[in-house]
Amino acid sequence: MKDNFAVIMAGGIGSRFWPMSKTAYPKQFHDVLGTGRTLIQMTFDRFKDICPDENIFVVTNEIYKELVLEQLPGISDQQVLCEPSRRNTAPCIAYACYKIRDLNPNANVVVAPSDHLILKEAVYTETINTAIEQARANSSLVTLGIKPSRPDTGYGYIQFVEDDATVSEGVKKVKTFTEKPQLELAKEFLNSGDFYWNSGIFIWTLESIIAAFEAHLPEVDALFKEGEGKYNTGEERAFINEIYPVCKNISIDYGIMEKAKNVYIVLSDFGWSDLGTWGSLYTHIEHDKKENAVVGKNVMLYDSENNIVKVPNEKLVVIQGLTDYIVVESDDTLLICKKEDEQKIKQFVSDIKTNKGDQYV
Repeated sequence: MKDNFAVIMAGGIGSRFWPMSKTAYPKQFHDVLGTGRTLIQMTFDRFKDICPDENIFVVTNEIYKELVLEQLPGISDQQVLCEPSRRNTAPCIAYACYKIRDLNPNANVVVAPSDHLILKEAVYTETINTAIEQARANSSLVTLGIKPSRPDTGYGYIQFVEDDATVSEGVKKVKTFTEKPQLELAKEFLNSGDFYWNSGIFIWTLESIIAAFEAHLPEVDALFKEGEGKYNTGEERAFINEIYPVCKNISIDYGIMEKAKNVYIVLSDFGWSDLGTWGSLYTHIEHDKKENAVVGKNVMLYDSENNIVKVPNEKLVVIQGLTDYIVVESDDTLLICKKEDEQKIKQFVSDIKTNKGDQYV
């Protein structure tokens, strides 16, 4: 376990979860499910059976550093990697991997978002261990694929094929990555049986991922290589602040995973959701007899069905005559929106920023 490291990506804003998720306090720092633990705390807890606490690193925007330290009191300043600007997932992963290599060049690294839901945690741990075994045995870049339950157009898809270079059952060679498809194509993917959802969770050895950066994103790799000797020292912060603004803005999927030849997928089923929208949250909260999902202790519903309601516990809310709606109150903001129109929330946020200013987003 001492060679296992985890990188939690926690810099996103989660605008589709507005108004609960705002720039100053994004969704990963909220107790979205009403369990008493925030999403980032649940993600951190999940890694305790995979690696030591001191081997868990969080990459986030510098404005969230204090929030991370407050919610994860077991970690040190050195375990919080602060991005001075948002540059997508490839630079944040390169930063974490070069920092970890300074500590342990033999490391196995698991990279995961901070805001996902995983219901079967023992199965998740077992799946990660399978992925680490595959990554070490064949110098593979490994991702976890989720068996699709519906033709969802909000997820990316991974197509796989059989291959001899796997060391465990349920591990397949990746053939193609497809970004969020149109509905008809998503239906074809579901029917084919050889497409899984892209979870955005990655596993590799340091040696393999740095070789992949050298081959496929050499300009990004060259920037972070310049920092050798500065990571885990007093010079690290100034160096990162200097190079980040000039670093390419690119995702790890597009920059490396779609191009590399040694990519494998572990076929997984551990109760996963990326909790990307209010609709995805609705499916994971207990429903009442009228199929309403409620987070909030003082909500009274009359003649209302199939709604998701999230309001502060101290707020008394009375709703009558609503069907298939999202009702969310957070701070000084109230959202009432049809569930079927939840993809419009990003547009609402953009319009609010333009017409009402940043204080509401």
